[in-house]
Amino acid sequence: MWDGAVNHLDMQALAPINHPDEMGETTAHVVAKLQRTNIYPQLFENVYGDATITGERMLKALSQFELTLISANSKYDRVMQKTEAFTEQETNGYALFKTNCSACHQEPLFTTGEFANNGLPIDTVFNDFGRMLITKDPADSLKFKIPTLRNIEFSFPYMHDGRFKSLRNVLDHYTECIQHSSTLAPELQNGLTLSKNERTDVVAFLLTLSDREFCFNQDHGYPREQ
Repeated sequence: MWDGAVNHLDMQALAPINHPDEMGETTAHVVAKLQRTNIYPQLFENVYGDATITGERMLKALSQFELTLISANSKYDRVMQKTEAFTEQETNGYALFKTNCSACHQEPLFTTGEFANNGLPIDTVFNDFGRMLITKDPADSLKFKIPTLRNIEFSFPYMHDGRFKSLRNVLDHYTECIQHSSTLAPELQNGLTLSKNERTDVVAFLLTLSDREFCFNQDHGYPREQ
């Protein structure tokens, strides 16, 4: 999905369900398993008026659930609402973020929703050239969807292929390891100039984007049968 191959929320779940390297399932088999449970036929009847479970109904139910997943109570949000204040370190990190990162990770969603080449060298195992594999346009080579940074504390490993295990690794890449190519994002042509202490401050700010109430909300868990 980092290459934009999935362009509608109702279809998003098809990719992880059916891909052999993710869930390794089939839509038909998932539907069959849902039909055999005691809980899901009744839940589908509550929504659709009958207990018939189909792939289409399952995908629509999943996308409607995903639309309820709104994260808006991080420390950053409370600071913007003037009910809390950043620490000195977080304030410095926020200023550095706005100078160095906000062109691609625009507030308040912390993404533009666009595709960009962020200077990662090609992974020789996956040979993933990103958006170009979908558009067939060489100008899209190594461009991937810009992710939101909300709750980034909990979304590791980082980058489209999970090559980095920490936020510090990510910032080290942007300051020391950018690979130049013809499609590199203009904002990264000169790299980022951040000292080690400044990188620590940026990470401190990024941690304010964690909405723990949202991330650990048990209402989002699996509706286990009694």
